[in-house]
Amino acid sequence: MSVHEFTWPPLAATGIGSLPGTHAAEAARVVAGELSDFIHVFELPARGPGSDMIGRTAALLCEVSVDLGLDTTPQGWRVAPGPGRAMARARSWSSEDLDALEGQTLSYAGPIKTQVCGPWTLAASIEMATGERILKDSGACRDITQALAEAVRLHIADLGRRFGGPVVVQIDEPALPAVLVGAIGTASGLSSYRPIERASAGAGLRIVLDAAKGSGATVGVHCCAREVPVDMLVNAGAEFISIDLLNGDCPDEHLGQLLESGIGLFAGSVPAVGTGRINDAEASRPVRELIHRLGMSDPVWLAGVVVTPTCGMAGANWDWVRAAYDACRAAGRVLRDDRVDGEEEGGGHGR
Repeated sequence: MSVHEFTWPPLAATGIGSLPGTHAAEAARVVAGELSDFIHVFELPARGPGSDMIGRTAALLCEVSVDLGLDTTPQGWRVAPGPGRAMARARSWSSEDLDALEGQTLSYAGPIKTQVCGPWTLAASIEMATGERILKDSGACRDITQALAEAVRLHIADLGRRFGGPVVVQIDEPALPAVLVGAIGTASGLSSYRPIERASAGAGLRIVLDAAKGSGATVGVHCCAREVPVDMLVNAGAEFISIDLLNGDCPDEHLGQLLESGIGLFAGSVPAVGTGRINDAEASRPVRELIHRLGMSDPVWLAGVVVTPTCGMAGANWDWVRAAYDACRAAGRVLRDDRVDGEEEGGGHGR
């Protein structure tokens, strides 16, 4: 059994991306204070269009070419002939967020994770001038994939200059399962776009993943939808998979194959929204139960596991965010101490 070297410490804790509120300084303080081993770039979608997943990624695309841009519509986002006001706002917020996080982590030397919307979720979410989604046009899908690959390269370089440590890129693909089965509706609402073949979807993802790897980053895919296509993501070159363990939608055999293959698992183990405090045993239970079902209790299998909340923290309050991040760290401690057989459930301390 070989031990794979990961960018992050074994059983580290980090966040998925979105956080509540509109103030970058507050979010930066929480991330830097609560996630001292594995910080992440935060997203504040409550600020409005431009701070959402699509808008933030579009701001990165604007760095590739001044001709690339999006504008808002009542339904979301549409391709525009140039950056425009919405993109200026998105770029300003992105810079503000990175400045705030950089200011809170001047002595930090660990990994930093960033989140970028994936090519298929972009294609399924952005309208062309016709009102149809990019997904309808294979040429437009190729164009946005290539632009995204270049945007990722530039973003990694910026993070490297700012923070100095290893960069981890999380490609967010919540719409990917729907794209694969042809469940994205057309502009008329009367039909759906054709399914994208898995080989084509994987090839598009690989372009972006390879760009990140070529820039020295560790890169993986986050998907919070049901029926995550784990095998396709692995074949595309993902170095970690981020999923919601609490839903239990991913078959155990797929997760076992990940761990055996030396691919990281970002395990969504703590609810994104809640109240009160979280018991250590409860926070660690999803991972503990998984490794027991798989018969993989040897600590070597846990080296690539990162404990996270589930996605959707923009709907939480700051007390819960702090409690959830604390619970993710505690889950890692429980698992590192090899208390993975349930004995601690009676003695796990609430916090």
